[in-house]
Amino acid sequence: MLSVLFSAAIPFHAGATPRKLAFERGSAVFTANLDGTGAKKIATGSWPDISPDGTKVAFNTDDPSGKAPSRHIAVGEIATGKVTVFKDVPSDNCYGPIWSPDGTKLVFQIYAAEDWHVGLVNADGSGFRYVKKAQPKGHSFYPQCWAADGQSIFFQDMDSILQTSLDGKVCKKWDVHKIITNGDMSSSSHVAISPDGKTLLMDIEMNEDTNRKGWDGPPPAIWAYDLAMEKAMRLTPKGFFAWQPHWLSDTEYVFDSQAAKEKEPSIYRVPLTGHKDRKLILKNGRNASVSR
Repeated sequence: MLSVLFSAAIPFHAGATPRKLAFERGSAVFTANLDGTGAKKIATGSWPDISPDGTKVAFNTDDPSGKAPSRHIAVGEIATGKVTVFKDVPSDNCYGPIWSPDGTKLVFQIYAAEDWHVGLVNADGSGFRYVKKAQPKGHSFYPQCWAADGQSIFFQDMDSILQTSLDGKVCKKWDVHKIITNGDMSSSSHVAISPDGKTLLMDIEMNEDTNRKGWDGPPPAIWAYDLAMEKAMRLTPKGFFAWQPHWLSDTEYVFDSQAAKEKEPSIYRVPLTGHKDRKLILKNGRNASVSR
């Protein structure tokens, strides 16, 4: 079944710069080689996303000193360490920037009027605008990804997965509970569309019993959803906690996982057709993204 489900996936093409990954560890964002070697701290912050060409990392700053969260979108240059914080975005609470496929724009979550919305800004911090505002009130939007052609965005509202154009028009909408009857999405649940636009990776909070000591919440699992066939398939087995999937190539993805006795999550890579063949990339890391 998996060979049928993913046979249409197209590969990523590496450029002149060797492929790298960005990840989060502690209260800082790092980069490393694709095999996990050469880890380098870029800045204090969270939710990193590496640019398609592997030269920059977008992330959000995180100042916990005040009564309310203070988070701003920032971009760090890997070679020089220079960090630019975007000051012209009209909110002091923004997180989770994601690069467009051509590296010219960033989409992110922005909090305003007591809701989370989808914002868009140029890679230099200029030209902010809203892509999609939460309506009605109290129906926020959460983590997103770009379509491969850069002309639309996928995100979720905990009940549905939506695909919208850059002017906010809803192109498609999928009911999460119809796709996976025994699972839910939270505000941190991630979606990732395949390069050919045919398959979604999702982390789903499963309505399953778990006896894991110290774990707060339902057990997370990674699923794939074939948009044309309207068929979902679970990729990680029951009892294996996995989340934050990102496409690595036409046949692999990376994800976070934490075993029962581990204090921190780690980052793995795995072929789509064989969970048992997963490979550890980085211990004590999370929220990985990969350059093209």
